[in-house]
Amino acid sequence: MTRLRLGFQPWGETLAELVDAGRRAEAAGAEVLWTAELHRSATVTAAALAAGTTRARIGTAIALAFTRSPMITALEALDVDELSGGRFVLGLGSGVKRLNEDWHNARFGTPVPHLRETIRNIRLFWETCTTGAEIRAEGAYEPMRIRGYQRPFPLVRADIPVYLAAMGPYATRLAGEIADGWISLEICSPAYLAERILPELTAGIARAEGKARADVDVVVSACCSISDDRSVAYRRSAGLVGFYASVKTYADFFAFHGLADDQRAVIDTFRAGASSDDLAGAVSAPMVDALTLTGTRDEVAARLAAYEGVADSVKLSPPTHGLPAADTRAAQEEIIRLIGDLTGARA
Repeated sequence: MTRLRLGFQPWGETLAELVDAGRRAEAAGAEVLWTAELHRSATVTAAALAAGTTRARIGTAIALAFTRSPMITALEALDVDELSGGRFVLGLGSGVKRLNEDWHNARFGTPVPHLRETIRNIRLFWETCTTGAEIRAEGAYEPMRIRGYQRPFPLVRADIPVYLAAMGPYATRLAGEIADGWISLEICSPAYLAERILPELTAGIARAEGKARADVDVVVSACCSISDDRSVAYRRSAGLVGFYASVKTYADFFAFHGLADDQRAVIDTFRAGASSDDLAGAVSAPMVDALTLTGTRDEVAARLAAYEGVADSVKLSPPTHGLPAADTRAAQEEIIRLIGDLTGARA
């Protein structure tokens, strides 16, 4: 049994398969089912999970904060919260500049003040949208003025929890100050969480009057690959590590773990023409060991236990980068079984 709250990010080639995996993870004891935004819409997937489950909370990890208007994000959150019966968690993240500007033609700006204004507007809309009062907010990135609007439907809640994904110190402090939870990348070791993240979160919490550490849910995301054949487990996780290692922005993160040279090898392979989904061969075993939950069932359980006392929740997800569907599916099944073992529920 574990004192950590266990969450799960279900995968499926179809939404039906994804929802079925979420339903089985819920039965196994997963407390939160999370949805990502890359190959699917985070909010549409969350709606599908909300309709297909009954107890677990449903969260986005993450929905992109700047590619929707704050009003659309607020409306989608209200709708999913209604569909789920008040089980929704809105997890937001900035993404990187290239993704926002080149993929979505969205304004990126300076992400920390942009995130602050976005979350302010979302909460202001929730508080005001049923009253008919004018909604006005100034800002460098998200000025908002809404007149003549009144949502005619009752809200399940006007205080849906907002979590913020962050790795840099300024964004992490912002999460501590204004968010209800913090979410990591899919690679975040217990040491990095304890030494780099928690001090910044604590500094942010201190800025908010009356707020305590217990008011912020610290969610560490963990790519998880379990197999009795350790070489199979490592091969599955390597692609995801390679995907993150190809991003120069994370150089300090890899250097913290003594993996600067290992990251450089991945970047060199990427620059030589390899796809970001085809970097597993350039990833060293120490990278996989340090940054993922990979190995046999007992090894993974021991690595998961290392988050006790530093994280409140762990979001487990199967590896997907550069893998055939059969490998991701097999990894997912092992995670659901592990959740059942750890909670005592057994799917």
